[in-house]
Amino acid sequence: MIMVYSRLNNMTSNYINKVTVGNCVEVLKDFDENTIDLTVTSPPYDNLRIYKGFVFPFKEIANELYRITKEGGIVVWVVADATIKGSETGTSFEQALYFKEIGFNLHDTMIFQKQNPIPQIYRKRYNNVFEYMFVFSKGTVKTHNPIMIDTLHGGLKLNGTTYKNYSKGEQKREKLAKPVKDKKTKGNIWEYVVGKKAEDQEAKGHPTPFPSALVRDHILSWTNKDDIVLDPMCGSGATCKVAVQLKRSYIGIDISEEYCEMAENRIEIYKDNQHLNLIKKNGVEQCIWFTAA
Repeated sequence: MIMVYSRLNNMTSNYINKVTVGNCVEVLKDFDENTIDLTVTSPPYDNLRIYKGFVFPFKEIANELYRITKEGGIVVWVVADATIKGSETGTSFEQALYFKEIGFNLHDTMIFQKQNPIPQIYRKRYNNVFEYMFVFSKGTVKTHNPIMIDTLHGGLKLNGTTYKNYSKGEQKREKLAKPVKDKKTKGNIWEYVVGKKAEDQEAKGHPTPFPSALVRDHILSWTNKDDIVLDPMCGSGATCKVAVQLKRSYIGIDISEEYCEMAENRIEIYKDNQHLNLIKKNGVEQCIWFTAA
């Protein structure tokens, strides 16, 4: 459902499972404090994106996100820097430091590595293949469902091998290593194909759509079923669509009515035609799809 912003909608609950056309700063001011479990979004950073000519008031948005995020909640801020007059702008770092200044913890600095980056003709510079995924927490993280991956040498016995305990002040190799586990927590560099998969082709009309897999991994990592997931600059609606798939509530906001319609069309496909079962394998939720008859 698309909703046009109105000051009469002055509770978070009025925006749940809807995409709202409006300036996200004004819309977020209507939200109750401490109501959002997770925000996953990517701002129109520097001059890398032409976004319908609209202004991007970063500090106002950041302050509103802090106010409305629950204690223990997470904001995933996906951002990169333009290169202007031979120098990267550093805007991403400035934004990360501002989030810390207003009270967020910089919980993790993650990397979104693109498997199919666009070739760039920069002299004396390597091709840019990544964006930052800053993970901010409001206090101690409430929910973390770590993504587990296979270990290279699962089950190997390390007879006589010792390792350092890096959690202590004095680091000594004194503890015997146990046999290598079959699974380990995934690292913080995540690789995705951009724009090629069928589920991302739905967003061809948007200049910079999220890979749905990226959003899915963050929603699974930082939320549980029925939690509220927000994207205040939702664009083509990947965050909202994946939230529906994973049985989370969503809130989408975008200043462009065109993009809101695109987002709503994507969401409706999954509301009406498909069902999702979540199963746990090795302690991690995994998606099983089937199409409604």
